[in-house]
Formats: sequence, structure tokens, C-alpha cells
Amino acid sequence: MTKRTFLTTTLFGGAGILAAANFLRPSKTFPAMNTDTASSVTVRLLDETGGLTAPLPVPHVAMSDEAWQARLTKEQYTVTRTHGTERAFCGIFHDNHKQGLYTCIGCGLPLFRSDAKFESGTGWPSFFQPVAKENIGSTSDTSYGMTRTEIHCVRCDSHLGHVFEDGPAPSGLRYCINSAALDFREDGAKPAREKALFGAGCFWHVEAEFAKVPGVTNTRAGYAGGIKKNATYEDVCSHKTGHAEVVEVEYDPAKLTFAALLNVFWEMHDPSTAQRNGPDTGGQYRSAIFFTRPEQEAVARASAAHLEQNGKLLSPITTEISLAGPFYVAEEYHQKYYAKHGAGSCRIP
Repeated sequence: MTKRTFLTTTLFGGAGILAAANFLRPSKTFPAMNTDTASSVTVRLLDETGGLTAPLPVPHVAMSDEAWQARLTKEQYTVTRTHGTERAFCGIFHDNHKQGLYTCIGCGLPLFRSDAKFESGTGWPSFFQPVAKENIGSTSDTSYGMTRTEIHCVRCDSHLGHVFEDGPAPSGLRYCINSAALDFREDGAKPAREKALFGAGCFWHVEAEFAKVPGVTNTRAGYAGGIKKNATYEDVCSHKTGHAEVVEVEYDPAKLTFAALLNVFWEMHDPSTAQRNGPDTGGQYRSAIFFTRPEQEAVARASAAHLEQNGKLLSPITTEISLAGPFYVAEEYHQKYYAKHGAGSCRIP
């Protein structure tokens, strides 16, 4: 049974074919979450070894307030999107002495390392330099009768805090940052399992393909990249939430590299067709890679660039490459659908 047949008979009944067709093919699709793909910024990402890449152009991340609110907590949204400031000594990282990497809570861009963190006594995490100067933007802030230098993530414009000229050597600078604007990953051995989310059309097919790959330890069908919390299949099929059908792939990095996993992803669909895959149309079926570790992003972008350069595709790649936000597990009847029902692949030759 194909996905369309299942929807027609199960959701609408045999007489509901026309209604089902309208349900599946809306006259208008919800815009992608990343709405500013026409412009780009130059940043440094992390390579597979944790080192910095050369400066790379990446799309500027611009999302609606509704989309940011779906991704962030209330405090994170207040700080990063409305230029708020958390109370001194209350942020989760102001007294963090672990060694690791601080990334942007909004888009995952590497911002600061713990070896540049120092005790300023101010009650906010303080650093004397960023991971890369390219990753930090600045503007003049004249609020509260003062003139200060506000700093933000150069890719997604998340407000981070301010920089002052009273820091330690060698820079003499103090980057005073809100904990709510940051995520933190502690240094150490790689985890035994890593995850990433992939969208490549109908998630029945995508899950079935990834489940065959040696080194993949688990798969779950679900929804990501949208604006509605706790999204259901009915919500996503309305094409009003911005979600993509995705598969959460858990894999063993000792047996399967992320680059090899990406090769499987490219082979299972056409990443050059915008807002569709095969017979399925709309942003729900868009091509997408949602990374969960900073190193995955650089690998994904390099892999996409290589695929474009080899000349096999007739059009440019449209795949969204973004930080993974909330992932909502799909209903049980969607999980391992082909394994349960013995259906063949829905891939269109």
C-alpha cells in the first residue's frame, strides 16, 4: 500500500479520493523556516577534528518571531530576539568551569571556547576572545543613556551581550555574554552514538533506506523545522506549520562516518527539487539536514558542495542545512512502516 492509498482509505474512506487529493496537494505551501537564503555571511565552522575551517559563505538565518518562539525557551527568546539581559549570577554558564565549546543557541555557530573564559566578577559569562572574529557581529547600543558595543551572532543575529575594553591580556577585551544565548558542549571522547535528522520526501521511504545501513543503530520518523509545538501528522499535512517529514538517525561513529551517512542521503532522493520529492509536493517533503553537532554542519556543507561540483545534478541543490530544533516523534503507525507492512519502496525512478 502506498502512502497516498493509505491516506485515502484510512483517513477519508474509499469515496474520499478527491478530498484526499486536495488534502495532500494544497494550493499554497508554507515557506521554509530559513527565509533568507538569498543572502549569505562568511563564518568559520568546526571541521571533523574540532578545528576551525577556512572562512566559508553560509546562508544568513532569518526566521519569523513565531518560528523563533517554537525553537527557543521564553528566556532564550527574550534575550536573543528582543535584546534582553538575564539577571547577574543567574545564568547557567556564569560559573561553568568545564572545558568545552560554546555555540549560538539560535543556529549552532561556534562562538567561544572555555580556554578564553575568565572570572570577571560581573555575574555573566565573560571571554577575552571569540572562537573566530568572523562569527561575531557588532552594533552601537545607545540604550539606557550609555554608548556600548552590542555583539550578536553574525549568522542569525541573536543578541549575545556586549563587549568592553576592560578584559585581560592578550586582547584586553571582555565579551560579556548572556548564558541564555549559548549552548555548551563539554570536551571529551565522542559519544558512543550520534544523531542527525534527515528529510528526503516521504519518511516511510527515508526510514526504510537508512535502516539498511550498517552502523545505523536506530531510526524514528517524525517532524522538525516547523512552528507548532507537539505537531501531529494532521497538523503537518495542513501545510501551515512549516514542518518537514524527517527521520532521526542514530548511528555509531566508530562504524559509520557522517560523510558516509550523507552519501546514502544524497542517493535516496533528488536534492535539487525545491519543496517536493517525487510525486509529493510542498515544504513537508523538502530536502533537509538538521545537524546536532557543530562538526556535522561543515561535513554536510562540504558534501553538498562536492555533489554540485561533480555535475550529476541538473539544478543547484536546495537542501536546507540547519541546526536541529525540536523533534516530534510521528504517530506509531508511521514508525518502521515498510518493515511492518512489507511495502516496496516509494522511490520514483
